[in-house]
Amino acid sequence: MQSLQQFDKSVSDIVRADYRTADVFKKYGINYCCGGQVTLEQACELKGVERELVVADLSAACRIVSLSNNLLFGEWTVDFLVDYILNVHHAYLKLIIPALEINLLSFVNSHQKQHPELSEILAVFRDLVHLISLHSQHEEEIIFPYIKQIDNTHRRKESYGNLFVRTLRKPLGNLETEHRKIGGLLSRIRALTNNYQFPENACTNHRVVFLKLQEFDNDLVQHKHLENNILFPKAVEIEKELLQG
Repeated sequence: MQSLQQFDKSVSDIVRADYRTADVFKKYGINYCCGGQVTLEQACELKGVERELVVADLSAACRIVSLSNNLLFGEWTVDFLVDYILNVHHAYLKLIIPALEINLLSFVNSHQKQHPELSEILAVFRDLVHLISLHSQHEEEIIFPYIKQIDNTHRRKESYGNLFVRTLRKPLGNLETEHRKIGGLLSRIRALTNNYQFPENACTNHRVVFLKLQEFDNDLVQHKHLENNILFPKAVEIEKELLQG
């Protein structure tokens, strides 16, 4: 839990210290960018909201969430790994993409005169989102249920398990091609944002958008790693064992 002193500063300074607090201020309709020089207490009074409620939400937004480097993803069971990808990474994408696109669009519309490259960032992001949406739907409706089915058959050592094998070779080839396209679009966004580095005089909203894009990028990298390097190879090995009887 953050100390109350953590928030005894201007709204803009709070967001500059931790970009994740921006969503809390947005929730309460508090301007954290151009009008963010008021203190938190003043902002709450102007909006007629209880400071304690806002502080509680800010503290929750600032909490540190991390995964140990010692987690052995490769030793997880296939069904647990699929559920983890769905409930952590796919759920994150569904939550973050709509809000991030709105934030990015608003930012681009108000800053593209000073930063013409922002329009291309938005265009590339939208291409990326479209690809991710189709890709995730295919995984959720076809690939993951199939992997769970053959994994369940394999673990039960069912004698007719080979009848369920439809071979992942071509579908996985398509998925890996899509992953490369996703990686290419991410690389383009990194180049356009100078690896999410904003100028020293960047406004608070500029910082928030770039840091959210970086968070989005980091999650996708981990997401693709779990699929390409752990889940899919495990599924292919299960298919081979089932076909061998």
